[in-house]
Amino acid sequence: MYLGIDVGSVSTNVAVTDEAMQVLATAYLPTQGQPIAAIQQGLKEVAAVISRSAIVCGVGATGSGRMLAQALVGADGVKNEITAHATATLRAVPDVRTIIEIGGQDSKIIVLNHGVVTDFAMNTVCAAGTGSFLDRQASRLGLAIAELGQLALQATKPTRLRVGVRCLQNRT
Repeated sequence: MYLGIDVGSVSTNVAVTDEAMQVLATAYLPTQGQPIAAIQQGLKEVAAVISRSAIVCGVGATGSGRMLAQALVGADGVKNEITAHATATLRAVPDVRTIIEIGGQDSKIIVLNHGVVTDFAMNTVCAAGTGSFLDRQASRLGLAIAELGQLALQATKPTRLRVGVRCLQNRT
């Protein structure tokens, strides 16, 4: 089996796959500023589902806390989020050309050409386009982040906001 750990500022995700890349177990935990505790809890959760005799053949880590995860569990491979997103998306959608990722600390657009990352960009001006911001706004509304997403999908009238301009205007 193979173990993957994604440590982000909002969530920590742990997944176990078999040799055929079939998912055997997953854990999703809020990081809550405590990535070590989140990694440990995630490992406990997937261990409860996996056979005690299973052998881990490899461990990969990604996310903003990937180096911490590597140090904690001795990961064999450590990849940045750009590479991890491209690799995973290509496996699911082989002809993908554009990936948009909203993370806890930043948002990214990744451009691929014939399966190769040819360009990417990240927001740098303001946190308004990040997962952490969206998570906080959902909390302020008394909603789970998944509920906020469902409400957004039900919206009938698009609204245009120039978030970047507002962030620039509010900077001191």
